[in-house]
Amino acid sequence: MQKRAIVLLSGGLDSVTLLVLAQQQGYLCYALSFDYGQRHNAELIAAAQIAAEYGVESHKIITLGVGSISGSALTDANIAVPNTPQTGIPVTYVPARNTIFLSFALGWAEVLKLHDIFIGVNAVDYSGYPDCRPEFIKAFTTLANLATKAGVEGEPFTIHTPLISLSKADIIKQGVALGVNYQRTVSCYAADEQGRACGECDACRLRKIGFATAGIADPTRYQ
Repeated sequence: MQKRAIVLLSGGLDSVTLLVLAQQQGYLCYALSFDYGQRHNAELIAAAQIAAEYGVESHKIITLGVGSISGSALTDANIAVPNTPQTGIPVTYVPARNTIFLSFALGWAEVLKLHDIFIGVNAVDYSGYPDCRPEFIKAFTTLANLATKAGVEGEPFTIHTPLISLSKADIIKQGVALGVNYQRTVSCYAADEQGRACGECDACRLRKIGFATAGIADPTRYQ
């Protein structure tokens, strides 16, 4: 029986690499994306295109009300997206985002009776978000196996994070080696409706440096 997994698919560079890696490992993939009120909503269009291109078994886009509690430049139009590097945890941090995302993935996994979840968190070239660290993934895995029927009945869940210790350049090189086309991906925190990047936010900065360090032409469409 073919292995099956849920893959969190944002439509960005890391998540498409994650999807292809999961497929390369022999998983039949179910893609999960979220409309959480993010201002860079063009990423969801990219996610749908990527899901179709790579032939996932199913792709769900779940609408969440995270924006209603505000607190992040990604969900509140009154908070500017920074265009210079920030110290500490930046205002682009969305409160509890990966906890919420993984909780939905966990619920769907239990319904589908599968036990593998892939998330593209990265603790090397990232913005300092606390829910991208190995400690968080370890803690959530413990929670997942305590809080679910499957977990307590001896069918544990595994949270896969194959990108967590890679630099952005290494992620890009790995993806290119697997034939990933990064042109359609959207990483920018302030992308326009066509998915064109601002070129100045933290996500754009890390992406630019990644392509330059990898020695690969940047296919990103800029405003």
